[in-house]
Amino acid sequence: MDQKSYLVQMNGNGVHGTVNGKSLNGDGVNGKGVNGNAVRHVSVNGSLYPTKAKSRRQRWDVKPSKMANNTLNPIRAIVDGMQLTPNPDKAMISLSIGDPTVFGNLPTDNAVLQAMKDAIDSQKYNGYAPSVGYLKSRQAVANFYSCPEAPVEAEDVILTSGCSQAIDLAISVLCNPGDNILVPCPGFSLYKTLAVSMGIEVKLYNLLPEKSWEVDLQHMESLIDERTSCMIVTNPSNPCGSVFSEEHLQKILKVASRHCVPILADEIYSDMVFPGCSCPSMASLSSDVPILSCSGLAKRWLVPGWRMGWILIQDRDDIFGSKIRQGLVKLSQRILGACSIVQGALESILNNTPQSFYNNTISFLKTNSEMCFSELSTVPGLNPIMPSGAMYLMVGIDMNHFPDFKDDVDFTQQLVTEQSVFCLPASAFEYPNFFRIVVTVPEEMMVEACCRIREFCKRHHRPSSRDGNDLDL
Repeated sequence: MDQKSYLVQMNGNGVHGTVNGKSLNGDGVNGKGVNGNAVRHVSVNGSLYPTKAKSRRQRWDVKPSKMANNTLNPIRAIVDGMQLTPNPDKAMISLSIGDPTVFGNLPTDNAVLQAMKDAIDSQKYNGYAPSVGYLKSRQAVANFYSCPEAPVEAEDVILTSGCSQAIDLAISVLCNPGDNILVPCPGFSLYKTLAVSMGIEVKLYNLLPEKSWEVDLQHMESLIDERTSCMIVTNPSNPCGSVFSEEHLQKILKVASRHCVPILADEIYSDMVFPGCSCPSMASLSSDVPILSCSGLAKRWLVPGWRMGWILIQDRDDIFGSKIRQGLVKLSQRILGACSIVQGALESILNNTPQSFYNNTISFLKTNSEMCFSELSTVPGLNPIMPSGAMYLMVGIDMNHFPDFKDDVDFTQQLVTEQSVFCLPASAFEYPNFFRIVVTVPEEMMVEACCRIREFCKRHHRPSSRDGNDLDL
């Protein structure tokens, strides 16, 4: 049969036209199923294609998207550019990876493992879960975090694939391209990675090392303008290990309230606080500022690979309203969220993990931090800052005393070459002349690492030019 074609007008009632002088009405070519008012070519077998001829591509030219090109992890950018060749005579000690499971000395509790085994054996969680998570699992999270000052219901919880996805969803629901967000400096590099890929400007507000990394409130407030869509507050801090006091958190909230800026609270380390310190949630202190609080299982329960996180929508004055909540639901539907098996185990994990497990973890981290701080405090040219929580300790480098190195990246690279100790240069957090130590390594490795750092600094330390006059005495 010849593939003769004809012009037709689609007007919503069907297909009209002629073939070989014969009229077609709306029922002639399945017309009732075609809607619109456009001219199309239709072959006699009913297929449609545009009347306008398209130019054919002459060659392959497949390019990455703008989002892909704009996605950059600062840590990877710096570390991948370093020449890391360890000393073959010394075993490598890596103090750079924020994964508490790496060395095997911090296993999760048996109750956590049993909860997962029970969830698997039940065979109830092999299918797709709702994009926001099972209702029972969301209720378990709500019960765990709810308090009189900041009540939480199941409808206020979105389960996510790790805390990282929670942060991704929170930024995505609050910000448009061209907006800006306030991010701590030094701070977790993922915030910038996500924001810049979405066309969102990142404004860095300073933390003050001389004040145990408190926020420079005046600097923070000076950055806010009409396009500021949220401020990110990380407490306890990665990379600093600092914990804000209740009084300081209140001051941050006052800045947000004055300018009507919502807060994204990254509270993944909120349960890793050393004895003597407290870490109230921002929502429990807020009288009006709406907060999206992001957390998960990764750090407190020592299972980062299980990828279970959550967002708590905490908004006592209903400033977010239904649209932000609906927006989070829609965004969660882009992927089907957190692992269904971990969701099935979640209630048991939250309710049955013994307090002694948490206490032992905190005790270990505090002991390692104190030992590291004590050892490095007496090393000429270094200025460690004692943390109050999380898994990290920041060490300042007085570069005037180390003329062999141009910056913290050069310093830490040479530390690997000579001593096989790798600490993350703080340039990865946009805070040069510091390096970050992860304190989750076994105690004997921490002792050995500190000894090697001391030896390295002793070899390269020089009196600064400011000390020159003293040498002439």
